[in-house]
Amino acid sequence: MKQSPLTSTLVFSLVLTFTTNVLAQSGPGRVIIDTDPGTDDAMAIILALNSPEFKVEALTVVPGNVVAKQGLENALKIVSLAGRCDVAVAAGAQHPLNQKLITAEFWHGKNGLANIELPPSKCKADQRFGPDLMIEMVHKYPHEMTLIPIGPLTNIAIAVSKDPSIAQLVKEVVIMGGSVSGGNVNAAAEANIYNDPEAASIVFKAGWPSLTMVGSDIGERTLFTRKYLEQLESAHGPQSDFIAGIAKFLIALSEKYGDIGTAMYDPLAVGVAVDPSVVTTKSLHVDVETRGEFTRGETVANRRGSIERNVLSGDRYVIEGLDPVEPNAKVAVESDANKFLSMFVSRIKGK
Repeated sequence: MKQSPLTSTLVFSLVLTFTTNVLAQSGPGRVIIDTDPGTDDAMAIILALNSPEFKVEALTVVPGNVVAKQGLENALKIVSLAGRCDVAVAAGAQHPLNQKLITAEFWHGKNGLANIELPPSKCKADQRFGPDLMIEMVHKYPHEMTLIPIGPLTNIAIAVSKDPSIAQLVKEVVIMGGSVSGGNVNAAAEANIYNDPEAASIVFKAGWPSLTMVGSDIGERTLFTRKYLEQLESAHGPQSDFIAGIAKFLIALSEKYGDIGTAMYDPLAVGVAVDPSVVTTKSLHVDVETRGEFTRGETVANRRGSIERNVLSGDRYVIEGLDPVEPNAKVAVESDANKFLSMFVSRIKGK
């Protein structure tokens, strides 16, 4: 049957609209990195800025590895080194929600960047408050924005507490934090969660469409060794030389404490946002312990997907059955270290 000119025009219009939408969806994903730079934060940020899958819209700075002022300075210097003053860099919270800040210059150097002095930044700080900037951008780009918090979760908690609607407007959240097999600051807790457990509890309960937890236990199975350092050092440029300098500092520190390489905590979280196949995940319900004497800051994962239902009967409780527990996170349980580390080195060397 011969189509009328009107029908042909309509079909062409529908095809054009579909094609445009597909192309728009296949473009770089919008990203906000919430960071406490930080040596491995710097590695993660440079990886993100050199990943064509991403359009890094902003860095929001949280205190953690260093105090907030130093973190903001470091973030501005990093984006300046990368020639990316188009990325908004905004200060956020100045301290955790309910405890004193614990900084980690012991692991990151006095300035947080392995004592490497970068040139003064050519970029200027965005004057908006970091959590407000998140809220604004999530509303501006609904269902497009990926949040990658690689520090304590203070800023994310403030943002979702001020505007709970953003939880359902975010595309996904990829957290570097927590662990399901022991901590790295003590027997139970990972550093980012330990630095603000109340904030972490808010974030895990917020109801995001997708939340992936990349814990310290997985970072510690993804080690940047001297083998990869040699590969990185074969290329020279401002960014690759900076990252090589950080890697040397971290590897030497790791070797001092008996490891063969440095754990790629924050870079791996960015890697997962780029390519989820670099880790294997399991859907679990994760709660954050905020009160335990020995377990404050622990991420407690329910591996069975259920809890016992206890009913009061006289002077005791009686178990009557099991109640299901819905997962709230995809928890990384394994990593393809070689795949990720090869991706990391090749992207850093490319600039």
